[in-house]
Amino acid sequence: MLQAHSASPIEGPLEEQAPRGEFRPDIEGLRAVAVLAVVLYHAEVPGIGGGFVGVDVFFVISGFLITGLLWREAEASSTVRLRRFYGARARRLLPAAAAVGVVILICAAVLLPLGQASVVFTDGIASALYVSNYWTILQDVSYFNVAGHLPPSPFLHYWSLGVEEQFYLVWPMLIIATARIVRRARRRRKSDAPVSRRPYLLILALIATGSFALSFAATGVVPAVAFFSLPTRAWQLAAGGLVALTVEHWRRLRPPAVTVAGFVGLGMVLLACAQFRTGTTYPGIAALLPTLGTVLVIGAGCAAPTLGCGRLLGLSPIRAVGRISYSWYLWHWPVLVFAPLILGHPLGLTARLAAVFLSGGLAILTLRFIENPLRFAAPIRNSAWRSLLLGGVASAVVVCVSVALLVRLPIPVGRGIAAVPLNFTAPAVPTDSPVERYDMAVKQAFAEVQTAVAQSADLKAVPSNLTPPLARIADEKAKYSFGGCSRTLFEAGQPECATGDAASPTTVSIIGDSHAAMFFPAFQQLAIQRHWRVETLAKAGCPPLDVPITNLVSRLLERFQHCQQWRTKILGRLHAQHPRLVVVSVWRHYGVGAASNWQPGFTPYDPAWLNSLTRLIQQLRDTGAKVLVLGPAPDPGSVVPVCLTGHLDDAAACSPPRSAAVNQAGIAAESAVTAAAGGQYADLTDLFCTADRCPVIVGNTLVYIDWSHLTLQYSQLLAPAIGALADRALAHD
Repeated sequence: MLQAHSASPIEGPLEEQAPRGEFRPDIEGLRAVAVLAVVLYHAEVPGIGGGFVGVDVFFVISGFLITGLLWREAEASSTVRLRRFYGARARRLLPAAAAVGVVILICAAVLLPLGQASVVFTDGIASALYVSNYWTILQDVSYFNVAGHLPPSPFLHYWSLGVEEQFYLVWPMLIIATARIVRRARRRRKSDAPVSRRPYLLILALIATGSFALSFAATGVVPAVAFFSLPTRAWQLAAGGLVALTVEHWRRLRPPAVTVAGFVGLGMVLLACAQFRTGTTYPGIAALLPTLGTVLVIGAGCAAPTLGCGRLLGLSPIRAVGRISYSWYLWHWPVLVFAPLILGHPLGLTARLAAVFLSGGLAILTLRFIENPLRFAAPIRNSAWRSLLLGGVASAVVVCVSVALLVRLPIPVGRGIAAVPLNFTAPAVPTDSPVERYDMAVKQAFAEVQTAVAQSADLKAVPSNLTPPLARIADEKAKYSFGGCSRTLFEAGQPECATGDAASPTTVSIIGDSHAAMFFPAFQQLAIQRHWRVETLAKAGCPPLDVPITNLVSRLLERFQHCQQWRTKILGRLHAQHPRLVVVSVWRHYGVGAASNWQPGFTPYDPAWLNSLTRLIQQLRDTGAKVLVLGPAPDPGSVVPVCLTGHLDDAAACSPPRSAAVNQAGIAAESAVTAAAGGQYADLTDLFCTADRCPVIVGNTLVYIDWSHLTLQYSQLLAPAIGALADRALAHD
């Protein structure tokens, strides 16, 4: 990402060439500012809370240099020699990235828990294919890792390399297409005038405007998409390109204006580094500050690269840092991730700075022995095909090492003694019994589970007969669609999904998102035992509550998710079927946290949420059904199977405290509005937690399949308790 360009035996070092080809020492120095910002931010140095904006600086630099390079070639020949262009990029970037990637993979295999290591190996494959930015989005990872369920990947920083490589694929095609349009227009007009830059400027201006609008809109709804994707970052690359195409205008600046523009721009970048924080809504509007600051610095340097801040940036020590910026960027993050594991304790500020200096030393070695030798080797440099082959082999090596490590990864097996399998029961309550008998049955069913939970709270070694086994989690997840009954995020409609006795006079409908679907195994067992007809109406990412969404983009996104359509459909079906009982279950962490990767436009437990819950219960009561609202399962705070692979001898380390896992105030508020609306509310906390802790293994059963959903086995295990709640709700007047 950071050293975006290659060297030519004729033109010299293209990394720092302006659109006319002259060397730009100020840009080399600007790279140093950017990489220092990122490195010190990741080292958690006080006062650099916004150092992540260094990546934005690099994007603008890349847009400036690459657009200038492509424009010069398109102006001269009306096309771009793609093999030469891509070969230069491959020769310059891929070998160093691959070398660091292989080291990361080996360190992950040696130092990380099995589950986390397997995640890193798949990250390595995505990084080698330069799609890690989109892989990161799909994995629901936040760059800022606020309340993250997984430890940060040592490949996390490769996301920006993905953006850069995708930029390199798209930008030449854009220039070639524009050049062809211009050439055809000139032929029609039979014009011999110099090639105009206006069509290129227009295209870049449109890209910059559209990309910024998309980034602004996405930041408030899907922050991960806004942060990691090329379409929402293209405006910064285009901003650099606009400077490259308007360089003649920048050259007209007088020396005083050059000095002011340069220092103001550098000050804007430094201000962003100092004032932004992890909680800053980013990129959005905030990204304008470092981006426009970088534009001013580069633009001022177009007029006089050795005047004002250009003179400062051109100092030899600063330029020396700029020369190693790419390798330093590659090395600094994995060193910071692995150093605590090697030392056996978290790093203090001094140790983090030492790790930064160590990564700088590795960067110097990488530049000396990998980057420059391959970059300047005449047999490779003089052949686009050899350059491309070198890059392809480098990426293939990383993929092969990742796959080999995945195949050879040991199977995580519990080391503890086999635990006695649990089998909960609930007392049968005769029909037409007083409500108190049902209350007593619920208490007895809960008490039996509570006893098992309490006995598991201090569990150390993971049982050898854990079910489901940690090695089979992927297979278990594949069953979670329940034959299509649980609709995915962008699937429309709701198929007929009924189980049990089709002729039963008692129909029980389960409605909600994926947290309703996860109770399907429990209700499937109840349908058999009680001869009920049980219907599952679930759609991932769509709570059945019609919470008002004020954000325009969130409303638009919901249309693509078909949430409102799905809610209307299931309510219509319930009015037609008249079930005796409707059970509502929903996730309560939508959009929680400033850096959450999805901001749907509503927040659980707030007044709008509670009002919507009231309306839903009333609508369901209008069907003639009794309504049972299930409280939330506690938040385990981690991807539980991954956590356990790193704590096979101390499972309690993965069990969160009850105070952190349970929102007791929110549960109380929901309980109150449910009762007021004529429904029943079931606080499920005691099925998962003691007074202090919420164990993630109960008996020999794994409770969570990921970071929020129950395993099919634990859901089934809770069937007697859930059945007692359903019986009480049916008997309730």
